Amino acid sequence: MGIYLSTPKTEKFSEDGENCRLRFGLSSMQGWRATMEDAHAALPDLDASTSFFGVYDGHGGKVVAKFCAKFLHTQVLKQEAYSAGDLGASIQRAFFRMDEMMKGQRGWRELSVLGDKINKFTGMIEGLIWSPKGGDSNDQQDDWAYEEGPHSDFTGPTSGSTACVAVIRNNQLIVANAGDSRCVISRKGQAYNLSRDHKPELEAERDRILKAGGFIHAGRVNGSLNLARAIGDMEFKQNKFLPAEKQIVTANPDLSVVDLCDDDDFIVLACDGIWDCMSSQQLVDFIHEHINIETSLSAVCERVLDRCLAPSTAGGEGCDNMTMILVQFKKPINSDAATSGQSAQTTSETQTKSKEVKNEIAN
Repeated sequence: MGIYLSTPKTEKFSEDGENCRLRFGLSSMQGWRATMEDAHAALPDLDASTSFFGVYDGHGGKVVAKFCAKFLHTQVLKQEAYSAGDLGASIQRAFFRMDEMMKGQRGWRELSVLGDKINKFTGMIEGLIWSPKGGDSNDQQDDWAYEEGPHSDFTGPTSGSTACVAVIRNNQLIVANAGDSRCVISRKGQAYNLSRDHKPELEAERDRILKAGGFIHAGRVNGSLNLARAIGDMEFKQNKFLPAEKQIVTANPDLSVVDLCDDDDFIVLACDGIWDCMSSQQLVDFIHEHINIETSLSAVCERVLDRCLAPSTAGGEGCDNMTMILVQFKKPINSDAATSGQSAQTTSETQTKSKEVKNEIAN
């Protein structure tokens, strides 16, 4: 299929940043894959009291991951629930909003601009033709107004992406996940998963898939997709009689809420290219071994990527794109409890599957 290169691309995109509450480092690498389909977002100051970090692992192409990296955090800010202080609801709504925004003429045009060079050119040309006219086009861009055009009936991309995001406000951490990227917290050196991998074999996922008219073959939804939740993949979301959260594949994220304390060292968000090679505890241990030795957090991430990269494509593991974000909390954790009473939505599946978080992390 030509999905692997003859030699891996080991050049890395790395970044560091910080504010008064935390510091972060990240790194991504194409590796053995023929294309780079991961994307990420790191905004330590989403607003004055909120930080946002996200990892997006694309499949079938890069455009949905890049779309999420560009727009998902902006949609969190735009939700009415955000203004009301309900971070969980605003994040969940932003996940669903990605699927809505990728439809129609406007969605097609944005995806084309984010795609390959040919599509980028045609998308930009068509954008000049079909964009809102006059000097208001930039002002209207974020309103996502309906656009007429030859792709007005575009039902959305057949490619898709995982999404695993962490939003930190004061001493509260909310993790939202759809897919098999993962967020892990280190508390006193112990790793705790704050998300679960949405594989089709999980009981709740299997039940939804079957009820929506889908099937599972060889561990894949309808024999093709090895994820039960994702943004995009619109071919699995065409049942007009079901809401978005009950489609064969859904963008509905699991939410986990954690009250941070001084025992919390850091969180890690990473795509499955990392988790296929290291367990959550192995990665936490590796970070603790190197975090005080390396000159930056991004350098720690780079060490992880090098550690996971396979020497050849013979085994499969260590051959995927790799992206990792490491967020270290500055001590002491901000104990401002102004938002401690704010509500956040936690799914029953997360409560069931993250009992270690409930028992050890949640207060």
